[in-house]
Amino acid sequence: MSLRLATFNVENLMNRFDFSGYRNQLNEDRTLALFDIQSEAEYKMLEQARAIAQSDDTRQLTALAIAATRADIICMQEVDNIEALKAFEYGYLFKMVGEGYRQKYTTAGNDSRGIDVAVMMRNETAQGQPIEFVRMTSYAYATFEQFGLFTPELAELGHQANERIFRRDCLEVDVKVGGVPLTLYLVHFKSMGSPRNGLDGREATMPLRVAEAQAVRRIIEDRFSKDHAADKRWAICGDMNDYRQRVKIEGDAFDGYRFQVIDESQSCLNVLTAGGFCENVVERRPEMDRWSFYHTRGPQERHLCQLDYILLSKGLAAKNATAVPDIIRNGQPWRTIFPAGQAVERFPRAGWDRPKASDHCPVAITLDMA
Repeated sequence: MSLRLATFNVENLMNRFDFSGYRNQLNEDRTLALFDIQSEAEYKMLEQARAIAQSDDTRQLTALAIAATRADIICMQEVDNIEALKAFEYGYLFKMVGEGYRQKYTTAGNDSRGIDVAVMMRNETAQGQPIEFVRMTSYAYATFEQFGLFTPELAELGHQANERIFRRDCLEVDVKVGGVPLTLYLVHFKSMGSPRNGLDGREATMPLRVAEAQAVRRIIEDRFSKDHAADKRWAICGDMNDYRQRVKIEGDAFDGYRFQVIDESQSCLNVLTAGGFCENVVERRPEMDRWSFYHTRGPQERHLCQLDYILLSKGLAAKNATAVPDIIRNGQPWRTIFPAGQAVERFPRAGWDRPKASDHCPVAITLDMA
C-alpha cells in the first residue's frame, strides 16, 4: 500500500486584491509603474485588471505543477483561505486532471498578509485505499514563553517572550491511509528578511527559524513521547526558508556558468535532524540536484538551494529507505539557471520571470504505508 505525498509553496494564492502599492512604491507592481495614474480609484481599477489577467496564467501553471506531482496528499503554503483554495482546485486543478482533491483544510495563522499553510487530499489513493481525515490541530498561538524558547538572541532582535513562535503556523493533521495512521506537520518558517544589526538577512532571521524548528520538534515529542517519537509515522512538510547547502552560480550564458556546492555552518534544519530524529529525504539525491528554489539579487548573488522539505520520521524513513523524492521544476520561469544535464521542458506560456507556477518547486515522494 503506497501513498504519494507532496509539498508546494504555491505563492500568494489569494482571493483579494492588494492596493497598498498606491501609497507604498515598494509594493507597486512594475507594470503599473510604467503609467501615470492620476487617482487611487484609477489605481484600484487598473490593479484589479492586472491581477486578474496575471493570476489566470499563473494558476494554470500552478495547477500543472500540482498535477505533475501525482500526489494523493499535497501540503501547501501561502494559501489565503479555504474559499481561495476551493476556487483554485475546482476552477483549475479539477478541470485539468479530472480527479478532485475533495478534502481541503486550512486555518488562520499569524502571517500579516493573511496567507497560511493548507492541505488537500483525495478521497482515496491511486491504488484505491481510502484517505480519511481524523483531526487538525493548530499551534499558531504558541508563544516563546510557553515553550521555554525565548533566548538572548531573540531579545537582541527586538522580540518579546510573549510573542507567538510561528510566523504562520505549525498545523498538525492526522489522517488514516487504508486504516494506517499518519500525522503531517505543515509548516512555513520565517522568511529571510533584510539585513539588520550588522547581519545579513539569513543570519538576522536565523534565531526565529531555529525557535520554530525547536517548537515543531517539541510538539512531536510531546505528542508521541520523547523516547519513541522518532519511530512513529509522521512527516514534516513545508517551506522552511533555510538550507544546509546551496549551489553558488557564477559566469553567464555567453562564457558559461560555473556551479559550486557550499555547505552552511548553521541551519534550522539541524535542530530537526539531530540525533536521527528525522531525515531530509531530498538529500538522497545528488548534491547538485537537490534544489527547489533559485535565488538572485543580480549577477553578484545567485544560487540554487532547497527551501521545500519533506522530513520523514526516523521510522518512516527506514521503512522507505530506497524511496527518492521527485522535484518538479517544469513550472520554473525561464530566468532560473539550471546546472548542466538538468534542463526540463517548461510548461506552456512560462515567462522569463512570470507567469510561473511558483518560484518554488513541488517536492513529492511515494511512501510504503503497509
